[in-house]
Amino acid sequence: MRHFMRHPASMPIEVNALHESLQTISHLCNVSIGGLAFESALEVETGAVVSLRIPCVTPVFESVAKVAWCRETEHGYELGVEFLDQDDAFRARMVEQICHIETYREQVQQTEHRDLSPEQAAHEWISKFAEEFPDPESDSLH
Repeated sequence: MRHFMRHPASMPIEVNALHESLQTISHLCNVSIGGLAFESALEVETGAVVSLRIPCVTPVFESVAKVAWCRETEHGYELGVEFLDQDDAFRARMVEQICHIETYREQVQQTEHRDLSPEQAAHEWISKFAEEFPDPESDSLH
């Protein structure tokens, strides 16, 4: 059973395989306590080491991870990777929250026509949704 929140499909992630000729911009699917999953146009071998970069957050998220699985999909592949540094797992959870806050900010602008600053959106999102954010101890990459 999966216990993670889905990211907005527009969240870009830059992926570079360290020992293969893969350098691509993909889209993040989800984050768990030990890693993350993302879409890829190319197949990557299980066990390959990849560098990850999420440039649209401040500070920019960067990590090195190992491919745990690669599944063919209708539009290419979905890869699951495990962080090589456990501190990156915590940092990725912060990125996940930032993604949800930014999505909330955009939804409020579209539905309520209110322009929120990033700080205002964060305060509102935390007060409304932080308790629903999954417990990282129960997350699973599989």
